[in-house]
Amino acid sequence: MDAQHLTSFTLEHLTQAALVRSVLAAALQAADPYQAVRSALHRTGDLLKVDEQIYPLKNFQNIYVIGAGKAAYPMALAVEDILGDHLTNGLMVTKEGHLPPQPALRRVHILEAGHPLPDERGIEAARRMLHLLDTTTADDLVFCLISGGGSALMTAPAEGVSLSDLQQLTNILLRCGASIAQINTLRKHLDQVKGGGLARRAAPARVCTLILSDVVGDPLETIASGPTVPDASTFQDAWKVLELFSLLDETPQGILSYLRRGLQGEAAETLKPGDPIFQRVQNVLAASNAQAANAAAERAKTFGFHTLRLTTFLQGEARQAGMLLAAIARQIHASAEPLSRPACLITGGETTVTVRGSGKGGRNQELVLGAVEGLAQVPQSLLISLATDGGDGPTDAAGAVASDTTLLRARALGLEPQDFLNRNDAYHFFEPLGDLLKTGPTRTNVNDLQFLFVF
Repeated sequence: MDAQHLTSFTLEHLTQAALVRSVLAAALQAADPYQAVRSALHRTGDLLKVDEQIYPLKNFQNIYVIGAGKAAYPMALAVEDILGDHLTNGLMVTKEGHLPPQPALRRVHILEAGHPLPDERGIEAARRMLHLLDTTTADDLVFCLISGGGSALMTAPAEGVSLSDLQQLTNILLRCGASIAQINTLRKHLDQVKGGGLARRAAPARVCTLILSDVVGDPLETIASGPTVPDASTFQDAWKVLELFSLLDETPQGILSYLRRGLQGEAAETLKPGDPIFQRVQNVLAASNAQAANAAAERAKTFGFHTLRLTTFLQGEARQAGMLLAAIARQIHASAEPLSRPACLITGGETTVTVRGSGKGGRNQELVLGAVEGLAQVPQSLLISLATDGGDGPTDAAGAVASDTTLLRARALGLEPQDFLNRNDAYHFFEPLGDLLKTGPTRTNVNDLQFLFVF
């Protein structure tokens, strides 16, 4: 990240700017999908070891790669580099704009599709993957590579559910404040590939799934809606999400009709724990938010910061989380608790935004906006919140930055933080200040990270 992305505060303190950039870089390096896959797969000759499982490569007639997510390209490249000629072919799908100009893949074809709203390209990608899986036998091995964004990118609507229905429901869910687990409970019960659906179609082939987690706490059944993972949730749980957020009147009739069929036992449930299909499925967590946060903390320590990884379970309303982090900065300033200066406090997770206004922004931008007034009371303070995939909400920003000078600079331009919070318009608050983080796609996704510095 360039110094210009770290506010006027850090432009005046170039040494601190370099340190901050290095701490952030350490987090992203720890979540690098290519290296994560290389670290998970250990090949010696024709033997491939994944965790404690050994795969004799010469025993398989075909070895395929399928999967979805924002990290699809580097994950597929790593598998190709490790397996070489043992790999038959493969098909994956990633978010539009997440492929390099000249992909170096030789045997795995990657399609692009829409995110966060599913589109026809994602449906076509899922159709082609299911067609490939329908040809597999017990002598085949399927690598499934999953990363954040997979739920929207790989879509096979259940019978009677249209793409328009799913798009409308997704838009409603993203704006109501529902958690990703709640959103994916619904997705799993409206789709053929989610909730163990890919494992079902791959049977009787062996399946090895490598997963980059973008969900708080790393529940494998929630990440990309768990295409190869048992799902304990039910149609009743899915219906309760709609009731909890009072969404029944807004939900398309096609979706309500299908869920009612499921409640009556007329539609197949997701695959449950204990299903014999999972005896031939291995799911491995390859990288996570906690790994990225830990790497950042270790880097900060080498620079002399008093460092604390407070939590990787940060959830709730984004603006409230920002206010909390600003309050911690004030505590550091007032009493050197929980850290003394120079301090680097790191959190990770995924907050939510209940959209009530018509503005533009994302959860990371709104989190930082919620901290602006509190940071103004803490000299030499800096807060950064970013989406590790480089995209915060429906914007071209990864997040935002604020310091103790942000409020003063904003008011000099006639910008009042509370006005922009009321409109959910964090993007247009930070844009004229030059305090949006614009990294472009990072081709990884391990959720969000926050970095609070008090120099």
